[in-house]
Amino acid sequence: MGLEDNEALNEHGPLGKRIFSVLFLVLFVATLGLGIVAPLMPVFAESLGATGIWLGVIFSGFSISRVIFMPLIGRLSDSRGRKKFITAGLLLYAVLSLLYPMAGSVYSLVAVRLIHGFASAMVFPIAMAYVADVSRRGNEGETMGTFNIAMFLGMGAGPLLGGALKDAFGFPAAFYSMSALTAVAFLITLFFLPDVVSSGARHRRHVPFRKMVESRTMKGILVFRMVSAMGRGSIMAFLPIIAARYDVTTTQIGVIISSLVFVTALLQRPFGKLADRFDRVVLVIVGSVIATLPLFFVPQMKGFVKLFILGGFVGLGSAVAMPSASAISVVVGQRIGMGATMGLFTSAMSVGMIVAPILSGIVMDMFGIGSVFYVSGTLSAVGVFFFYLLLSGEEMPGIRYSEDV
Repeated sequence: MGLEDNEALNEHGPLGKRIFSVLFLVLFVATLGLGIVAPLMPVFAESLGATGIWLGVIFSGFSISRVIFMPLIGRLSDSRGRKKFITAGLLLYAVLSLLYPMAGSVYSLVAVRLIHGFASAMVFPIAMAYVADVSRRGNEGETMGTFNIAMFLGMGAGPLLGGALKDAFGFPAAFYSMSALTAVAFLITLFFLPDVVSSGARHRRHVPFRKMVESRTMKGILVFRMVSAMGRGSIMAFLPIIAARYDVTTTQIGVIISSLVFVTALLQRPFGKLADRFDRVVLVIVGSVIATLPLFFVPQMKGFVKLFILGGFVGLGSAVAMPSASAISVVVGQRIGMGATMGLFTSAMSVGMIVAPILSGIVMDMFGIGSVFYVSGTLSAVGVFFFYLLLSGEEMPGIRYSEDV
């Protein structure tokens, strides 16, 4: 079905609440499946003979496809509806998950990751854009912060479950679980998600991507998303390796990554509400600093407990920054197209996930794994500084402060 006007959605009418609820559940289930393999991918890749550089390529392959396709699919969803892309992406996701256990070499694993990234490009940014469509002006921080809970809960529970599955049943069980969970998300979307295209989206003139990224605000949120992903990418790809060298078990590695993400998830809504009442730019900067500093201490934190505590601080920083950054992206999207904006926003994250593993792999091969976290922390700090320079003088309504403040 289609609606010619989405005013009810913006006021959180029954249809808007249904869209939000279905997508919340779908995103949780899908990210739970993705999170199951997060702590296992580097170990699985090493079992196929991957060196540090190939580890980076394997992680980056997923993100390369996302960078290419997310802005394009996001723009298409602005005029053709969100549901068809989300549904197709989840179905492809479920099928591709079955191919991981069949990968017999580093090269075949890279190929699966590339195609998997394309499927992901049809799901996550489009779901974010759909939820942003139903967010009420002035409440962007709370709405997106609440929605982010689904993603972070799934990514938090996934590694814990994945580590346990691998220890008990081996690598294939984790990948089959990812496929099954994504198939469930596909069915939920197919039968329960309304298909809504607003008249404003149909008739809005597309702003060229080049013009979009010329905006200082857009540059700022893209820089933030990229550098935050670089820090998280280094943790996801290389923390399991350095932790294993400290005799931390696979299950404990899953606990560390899960605790980081759970802290972020549990604090999304409170800091989302804060983003609707205080300076969003300041909150992004403060959160980014909190998340960046622990990276410099990872090489010294030998043992499960110390790494667990560091992970908690990274999670706290992400919780402070993410709702405000998401709210800023929604305000921008309301002006120039939500799907295209969310596509660029999540593409910036993928750029960080591309650069971080490859650069970190090179650093690891040349200088050792400890240097990976020093370089990642330094680059993240530089990114925070550039975010400050780009948005410090921003006066567009809704960017620094909610329009209700």
